[in-house]
Amino acid sequence: MMMFDDMATKAYVNAPSAAADGGVDLTDRAFIDRDLTEFDKPSIIDEPTSWLASNHSRSDTLHVLLITETWWPDINGVAMSLQRLMMQMVQMGHKISLVRPKPKQLTYQAMTTPHAPNPLPAQLSKADDFDRVPALVTNELQVIGMSIPKYSSLQFGIPCYFQIKKACRALTPDIVHVATEGPLGFAALLAAKNLNIPVTTGYHTQFHNFSKHFGLGVLSTPLMAYLRWFHNASQATCVPSKQTLNDLASTGFHRLYEVGRGVDLVQFNPAHQSAMLREQWGTRRQHTVLMVVSRLSPEKGIDLVIQSFYALQRAQPKRAVKLVVVGDGPDRARLETLAKKGGEDIIFAGTQIGQALSHHYASADAFVFASQVETFGNVVVEAMASGLPVYAFDDAAAGMLVTKDKGELATLGAQQAFIDMVANLPSLAVLQQQGKQAVSGVSGFSWQRPAKQMVAMFYHAIDKHTIDKRAAATGA
Repeated sequence: MMMFDDMATKAYVNAPSAAADGGVDLTDRAFIDRDLTEFDKPSIIDEPTSWLASNHSRSDTLHVLLITETWWPDINGVAMSLQRLMMQMVQMGHKISLVRPKPKQLTYQAMTTPHAPNPLPAQLSKADDFDRVPALVTNELQVIGMSIPKYSSLQFGIPCYFQIKKACRALTPDIVHVATEGPLGFAALLAAKNLNIPVTTGYHTQFHNFSKHFGLGVLSTPLMAYLRWFHNASQATCVPSKQTLNDLASTGFHRLYEVGRGVDLVQFNPAHQSAMLREQWGTRRQHTVLMVVSRLSPEKGIDLVIQSFYALQRAQPKRAVKLVVVGDGPDRARLETLAKKGGEDIIFAGTQIGQALSHHYASADAFVFASQVETFGNVVVEAMASGLPVYAFDDAAAGMLVTKDKGELATLGAQQAFIDMVANLPSLAVLQQQGKQAVSGVSGFSWQRPAKQMVAMFYHAIDKHTIDKRAAATGA
């Protein structure tokens, strides 16, 4: 077991284990090598093409040191996406080491031991194996975390520059991937550059937009300047969608690569519909159940969803409808107050994970999503895979995937149009047909393709780093 003995850190070593994500066996070398040329060129590149001539082989096994301020058991899109991507990379034969803050929730060992007793809360005790996270990482360095203001369930890691340098020297990774831009990510970026290790970054969250919703709009411009500097200091930055890529490129971000998102089509599937759950919600056969799955935070627009639900009740007074809000967060108390006049028709279901989340998605009839700050929006794809048509703003994943036969979109920023769209929700029979088309629309999604995109980005970043070193050595 490798240990880092600094007081501010703890290290754990776990034997890597593969976890099936459905579909093709990614340990099959023929599959891994097939069609990788599809991802050979980044979506945007402003470097000389000569650096692609490096001799770094795409069949090489990589050792990636992942730096992130959110990881399991955190429940958010970034943590889930990273976990899925790293799972696929381990199945490809790559090795992952991890630096992250010490988790505030369930113990890491309990959550990552594949054969440990189910550590989940009692109401989820019957959940399937996808509730337990396999031990994906070979080496882990846990650092002290600091709660994010106004969002105590999430945390930043302390900027432990010297501990990260020590870990890099001990582990000798091929590349460092910094997934978050907080103090821990900042320290890791500097450490990797100081040690001359190739480094990439990930842009997952619209922090500059979030700041406006927390009364910190004055910080939006300097925060964007910091994010631009941070990501441009790396060899490459991955983004989850072409829209985010184009938006960032237009504001001066360079070397951007699209690394998309996937969905677990086993976990998110109409087959998980639960009559028992619908009964618990107090619904009858004629009820239309709207659902939103989201962090309950001001920037997510849950208040607009509630307002739209009230508009639906007014516009279609004879229709039996309910709204189920899945998730938790700092805005919950305010939203529950806003929802009081809805009585039993608005249900706050709290945080759901694993099979319980699958049942919630598949037991609703339509997904209503009002966030306008997404870089992708994993919940949209999960909802579609679960058989729900999507009613959202024309943005991120919804803008990419939702067509008229799969739901409806409102123009970004047009709140009244969003309210009117929900108020005019079509009949249950139409929603069911749209739900079938939604399932078909995401049937080709998996986490294998974005994982291959990420690996290709890592190879390119290593190639670029090699060429840059040669140029520096020759004074070119």
